[in-house]
Amino acid sequence: MNADSPASRRSPASRDAPASRDAPASRDAPASRRIELNLHKPWFSLVAGIRPTVVVGGRGQPAQWGVGTWKVPADETVIVKVFLFNRVWRFGRAEFALSPEHPPALVYRAPVLPFLPGRLRLR
Repeated sequence: MNADSPASRRSPASRDAPASRDAPASRDAPASRRIELNLHKPWFSLVAGIRPTVVVGGRGQPAQWGVGTWKVPADETVIVKVFLFNRVWRFGRAEFALSPEHPPALVYRAPVLPFLPGRLRLR
């Protein structure tokens, strides 16, 4: 081994261990799939500067308008929720139970008025 090679610069313990990118994937890990969520804001709205929050599998995540992807279990039905929050109240709430048989693409349409529900549908 050359003294200037990258392998010689690693510690002795790391020379014996395989690199993390070469490690095999765990066979016990659950299968997953990606779903695509297209978040549409209305072209005209009485509330400006609002961003959506997406809840997938009970975990809330702030999102941006447009297309995003989320990782979900491949063999389970997942509840996808979207709502808007304006520091006073939540509105525009929509919910969809996405089963493994559904296509992996949803579209959310935000309401024009801040007291109406949103719409979440398959694309």
